[in-house]
Amino acid sequence: MDSDERQICDYLKSWPHHFVSAREIARRAGGKRRFREEPQWSNTVLPRLLEQGLIETDGLGHYRLKLTRKESKKAKRWVSPHLRRILERSGKDFAEVFDIPDDDST
Repeated sequence: MDSDERQICDYLKSWPHHFVSAREIARRAGGKRRFREEPQWSNTVLPRLLEQGLIETDGLGHYRLKLTRKESKKAKRWVSPHLRRILERSGKDFAEVFDIPDDDST
C-alpha cells in the first residue's frame, strides 16, 4: 500500500459507517495544498483500493472502508459493571430492550 492509499484509508477510518464523496476524500485526505494543485488526485487511487477490496462504493461516487466481520458483529457491552450488577439484581427481563447501533466505533 503506497502513501496515497494509506492517506485515503486513514481518512475513511474517521467515517466508518458513512459513504464519503471522492471530491471530499481528495480535499480532506491529501491536504489543502495538494487539493489546490491537483483536485482530482484521488480518482486514480480509489479504483485501486476498490480492486484490492479495501473500500466499497454505493455506485454514486461515494466510498467507505469495508467493515470487517469483527466490526459488523460487535459484541454488546454494558456501560459499566456496576450498572450491570444493579440491573441483574433487579430481577427484570431486559430482552425486549432496543439495541441502539454504535456510530462511534474507533
